[in-house]
Amino acid sequence: MKRAWPVLMILVSLTMINAVSCGPPSADVIAPPPVVSVGPAFAPATQSDSLVPEVRFTDVTESAGIRFNHVNGAFGRRLLPETMGSGAAFLDYDNDGDQDLLLVNSRYWPGFEPPDQPAPTQALYRNRGDGRFEDVTAVVGLDVTMYGIGVTCGDYDNDGWIDLFLTGVGGNRLFQNVEDESGGRRFADRTQTAGIGSPADWPNVSGDEFLALDTPVSFSSSATFVDYDGDARLDLFVCNYVTWSPRLDLSQSFEFAGLGRSYGPPTAFEGAQCSLYRNRGDGGFDDVSQAAGVHVLGLLDRALGKSLGVVVFDPDDDGWPDIMVSNDTVRNFLFHNTGQGSFAEIGELSGVAYAEGRARGAMGIDWGEYRPGTSALLIGNFADEPNTFLRLDDPGALLFSDVATVEGVAGPSRLLLKFGAVFLDYDLDGRQDLLTCNGHLEPEINKVQASQTYQQPAQLFWNCGVTQRGCFVPATEQSTGKDLFQPIVGRSCAYADIDNDGDLDVVLTENGGPARLLRNDGDTGNHWVRFVLKGDGQRSNASAIGASLTLESNGVTQRRELAAARGYASQSELVATFGLGKQTQVDRVTIRWPGPQGGTQILTDVSIDCVHDIRQAAAE
Repeated sequence: MKRAWPVLMILVSLTMINAVSCGPPSADVIAPPPVVSVGPAFAPATQSDSLVPEVRFTDVTESAGIRFNHVNGAFGRRLLPETMGSGAAFLDYDNDGDQDLLLVNSRYWPGFEPPDQPAPTQALYRNRGDGRFEDVTAVVGLDVTMYGIGVTCGDYDNDGWIDLFLTGVGGNRLFQNVEDESGGRRFADRTQTAGIGSPADWPNVSGDEFLALDTPVSFSSSATFVDYDGDARLDLFVCNYVTWSPRLDLSQSFEFAGLGRSYGPPTAFEGAQCSLYRNRGDGGFDDVSQAAGVHVLGLLDRALGKSLGVVVFDPDDDGWPDIMVSNDTVRNFLFHNTGQGSFAEIGELSGVAYAEGRARGAMGIDWGEYRPGTSALLIGNFADEPNTFLRLDDPGALLFSDVATVEGVAGPSRLLLKFGAVFLDYDLDGRQDLLTCNGHLEPEINKVQASQTYQQPAQLFWNCGVTQRGCFVPATEQSTGKDLFQPIVGRSCAYADIDNDGDLDVVLTENGGPARLLRNDGDTGNHWVRFVLKGDGQRSNASAIGASLTLESNGVTQRRELAAARGYASQSELVATFGLGKQTQVDRVTIRWPGPQGGTQILTDVSIDCVHDIRQAAAE
């Protein structure tokens, strides 16, 4: 049986300091208010409300000082990993209140490095708070070369500073955020001492020797920090894609309609198992993958998964984080947390394993509330497959159904090849919208499929709030401007408020190309409120990953969950943003802190149009 969830009801008054930042909760603790019945999250929209609002996204990459170009190492032999990178993350690594930007890079293959090019490295850009970003990669020790793909961020040692985990081909890396000699911050590589494998590296071999390697090379994609066992320490869940080696890849005849060698499909490779590392609390991790039940076997007891996306969520609201994994050409996994240190894989029983009765080429994934009290999983799929949109129909029984067609998501999304996929309320009207980052794998796809292109535009769906029919409406250049829809070989997307004006800005990454930072210049006049949560590191992890927040305003309710991975190989800011539309007050916010001893904290007198820093209240 699952352990009971204790409830600590605290009523906290908030004081506004200025229009952007809000003060800490007062120390006053009084009796909790009675439980009240709340109305629908938002009133049904009328036909006139269905007009997509004007919210312009402006490309500020150059003016912000972002000078990043992803290197995939392609040199003509068409090796599968070249198509998969790369991810991005918004994080506040120096705790100054501004969201910084980490961009994951891959590398040239051994023996095929251009003689006149420096080795590519990861890139960290510090947000200066004035619209500009400063490249601090070398200063903080992230000028590291690896075949990177994904990233997740979380404070795994509970010291108040966010740490990093990078996935890739040939090995992953764990970086601890530590103080440097001058009192600043840097990232120290703890991969080997933490017990999660060797640092990502390649042997010093010639090109011919590298291509002849037939020993399987680790191939990780997305990852997430999660406190799965409720001990207030962040554990690591890692998605692994396929069993791959250069020789195995090149030994197969992948032909592209008379145009020469093509990139091979995942169906040509055996699957791989996901990994779960339990945080011991002493700086080390133990591999508990098999014991915890995250290994899934298929025919002939072979690894079934071909995992690309992961999101942690709590659909049955029992306080124990569950894990949803999107798989490429095989069924998706739903790992249900038993509350006893293990998971049961129930994807088929819950209705999330397949869409329209078959497996799809699933990439990025996210979870969010999109109707009053109704949440869904969004999955970006391969070209000529629509997005999967799995509505939670029965939380207690964990039953889902695909309503992509009903909600207006299926038809417009079918043609594109979707990687990144996230929920976000880009116009701050209180309804979560959808964004996907898109791009093909084959540079010459248009020569054999006239309907397909290598570079593809992002896709943005506005949530119009209509309840009688589909609620998602594709945004266009007319409402959103051209910058967001510039065709790229898109992979990941992530969001954060980079300029502290309350609305959500986005980054789009490109395989083999530059990342693009887009500022949200909505100016809708809609109100908002944002929450930065800090756990105490004893009952809840310091990053508050896994916390849920419920906001009530004039009969309107909204819910958010903090997750350390969203979309594809990426992470958005660990800040909960609520759009309020034209509402000018918040009645109360209920925070359920992560962990079986986390408790519940209630905030009242919440100032709007500002950021609230909330620390976990002391237990009584």
